[in-house]
Amino acid sequence: MIALRIQDARKRFGTVEALRGLSFDLRAGEMLGLLGPNGAGKTTLVRALAGRVRLDGGRVSLFDRELSPDSARPELGVVPQELALYPLLTAGENLNVFGALNGLSGDKLRARVAWALEWTGLGDRAKESVKHFSGGMKRRLNLACGVLHEPRVVLLDEPTVGVDPQSREKLYDMLAALRSAGAAILVTTHYLEEAEARCERIVVMDHGRAVAQGSLAELVAVAGLPARRLTLHLERAIATAPEGFALDGGGTALTASVTDVAAELPELLARVRGAGHAVRDLDVRAASLQAAFLALTGKELRE
Repeated sequence: MIALRIQDARKRFGTVEALRGLSFDLRAGEMLGLLGPNGAGKTTLVRALAGRVRLDGGRVSLFDRELSPDSARPELGVVPQELALYPLLTAGENLNVFGALNGLSGDKLRARVAWALEWTGLGDRAKESVKHFSGGMKRRLNLACGVLHEPRVVLLDEPTVGVDPQSREKLYDMLAALRSAGAAILVTTHYLEEAEARCERIVVMDHGRAVAQGSLAELVAVAGLPARRLTLHLERAIATAPEGFALDGGGTALTASVTDVAAELPELLARVRGAGHAVRDLDVRAASLQAAFLALTGKELRE
């Protein structure tokens, strides 16, 4: 089932085209990573999906229901990059406010607030002002406020920015619990290792468009990268590489692209030994999401 469908989304701010025909689907129950350099249009898209920005063109559908700019979005939960919390209120008061804003009241609201405090690990801090919380605690509470009404689709814009590894792990545990309950999750992040480890599919944006989308293996193929990179570390430096290899590390390493390691490695090693070179060590690495991302979007700085 398609939970969220974006078709040919377009948005211009003056002379800047923030979105230039962006299209992709978010499937029910999956976590989809949305990646792109600064200025690629990720935050503009999230704001448009939340109803804060009006698209100039294109269509957005939630569970086959096409959204107009003024449509209600009860199935949607939004967790912004900027902390959407009232610092002078307590954790419990923040949850009550955001629950009420999302249509909860009475016993249902009380039950959801109690759930959120336990889910975030903030039960013993429920009556403490948020201004005294650490960054990780605020991020967890920010997430809880955005999903208190049990949305079927959750949009997260840089949910782990500026938090320590333990807090980051806790946040992803919380997201896993949402997925187990059936929610579809769209997450934007600059932490490529997080997207590689946590997301089944990834959409790479650049200049307002999707330049590639799919699994890591599919992105690597679109980027034209080899599936595996073999590096042989030599006992001593050499001047000329054997056929099929490239020199690296000042002549102390040989590199080659391989597809089937088991089938190709013996022949490559024999070729190196036949050239009279001694191999000290070797490693084989799959192409990373970072390598694919840079190949697809370029290495120039985006300010």
